[in-house]
Amino acid sequence: MSDPIRLGTRASLLAMTQSRWVAERLSAALGREVELVEVTTTGDRNDAPLAQLGGTGVFVSALREALLDGRIDVAVHSLKDLPTAPAAGLALAAVPLREDPRDVVVARDGLTLGELPAGSRVGTGSPRRAAQLHALGLGLEIVDIRGNVDTRIRKVREGAYDAVLLARAGLARIGRLEEATEVLDPLLMLPAPGQGALAVETRDDHVATEVAALDDARTRAAVTAERAVLATLEGGCAAPVGALAELAEGEHDEELWVRAVALSPDGTLAVRMSATGDPADAAGVGSRLASDMLAEGAAQLTDTPHEQPVTDCERQEA
Repeated sequence: MSDPIRLGTRASLLAMTQSRWVAERLSAALGREVELVEVTTTGDRNDAPLAQLGGTGVFVSALREALLDGRIDVAVHSLKDLPTAPAAGLALAAVPLREDPRDVVVARDGLTLGELPAGSRVGTGSPRRAAQLHALGLGLEIVDIRGNVDTRIRKVREGAYDAVLLARAGLARIGRLEEATEVLDPLLMLPAPGQGALAVETRDDHVATEVAALDDARTRAAVTAERAVLATLEGGCAAPVGALAELAEGEHDEELWVRAVALSPDGTLAVRMSATGDPADAAGVGSRLASDMLAEGAAQLTDTPHEQPVTDCERQEA
């Protein structure tokens, strides 16, 4: 009998829920037992603002180390937490079917974003969300927030915040979608590249081939385009970035439609563009779109130097 597949996960409610979801499907696809192994990451140990911790990667590195040293066979990440640069010796073996990638509002008294009075305190740990909120010109006070879903929603219920912004996917996965008072249209709030999708990472070996059974081709194409936007912008732009790719029926076949925005942190300046192309060239569509954005001034949207570009520094629990 084969040894169990050891699946590494963070210990948070959302991470465990996501990992159990993957484990069940992996076990069914391969006919093998899958056991969860908890791994603590830098982002779990440190309560500092995520932009100070280095942004994307703070919830990933410990899981990757556990993969590389053989403590686990598979790691499950929120894809938007995964750095765009490839990791030597590791493979993004599967991107399962994606949850709804949009952002949601959880506000007091059932209010929507537009119904919040000017001066209302809105919590978010994401520079991307903060910049897009500022750009809406609603006169809201944007306040940094950390913590899991329970903590953030509790702060609204206790009156410390009038609202918080979260990922719809996270609420849906833990069965708390009814807490959302509004689902935000991407025209108002483009999500983080990869938001709502999971990344199943393995060593670059036979396990990667087995895990590929969980891959969803349409989700893979969409997030590949979004991450190509982000990777290209990271080369010359430290501004908050949102991107969303969708597959739609074209004149002859399916087309990939990608929308992206890069903003100054205060939301007063933005470069917003879109592109279409062949899903088979998802990375090319995304990188060309980002190059066009850089040519239109995306690199000049912030003067703040960063050791590592800040894109969407937030916990997926959000």
